[in-house]
Amino acid sequence: MNNTPTLHPADASAQPAPAKAPSRRVTDAPTRMFHWLFALCFAGAYATADGEHWRLLHVTLGYTMAGLLGFRLLYGIFGPRTSGLGLLGRKLAGAPAWLRSLPQATSVTQINWRQGQNLLMALAIALLLALVVPLTLSGYATYNDWGAALGGNWMGEATEEVHEFFGNALLFVVLAHIALIAGLSVLRRKNQALPMLTGRVEGKGPDLVPKNRTWLAALLLIATLAFGAWQWQQSPSGWVANGTSTERHRHHDED
Repeated sequence: MNNTPTLHPADASAQPAPAKAPSRRVTDAPTRMFHWLFALCFAGAYATADGEHWRLLHVTLGYTMAGLLGFRLLYGIFGPRTSGLGLLGRKLAGAPAWLRSLPQATSVTQINWRQGQNLLMALAIALLLALVVPLTLSGYATYNDWGAALGGNWMGEATEEVHEFFGNALLFVVLAHIALIAGLSVLRRKNQALPMLTGRVEGKGPDLVPKNRTWLAALLLIATLAFGAWQWQQSPSGWVANGTSTERHRHHDED
């Protein structure tokens, strides 16, 4: 006689689910929202940089990047410590000491590679923020023909070249930033981009960011979309250049 108890389907469904792996919050919602809006705006602006057809969309995305930078600077000053600009500055301030320690290391194992990796990441973030200033200023000057008004066609072309230079420089830093994240993910065997999506990392311990501030991230998204809608309404043809603006630039090039 078989005395082995059989498991009823209802009993099987009542079995407790496996425990969820512990995690802690390291990035809040406004920081993550800024990151992805900033990335999307730059990708869209770079894709629409050539030609007059999407000129207003290109300009709108550039203005949006400048506005996002302003938000990030204010949030870096008044926001939580983990998103503060002071933390970024302290990381970069450790670069000279780390560089001086390299010649003193007698073997590769004595080099603090993790600190060097963190320094490269901090440098990439600082460059991404800093390059937006000359990029948007030169773009504003180009769009409003400041160069041509001050020094003629050659000055206008020089302004465009400056704008293109900073656009390519920012693209280079973006690609280096992505490559660095991919490389660190392989070296540390952990997805380094995941915290910018979920805001959390695996592991026990208290949250580094106690408050997620979802409401502020929602306000940032609404403000960004509202600005884009306002720009659309201000133009008779929306984000697509009409014949009048194209003709205006054609006459300007011929002068």
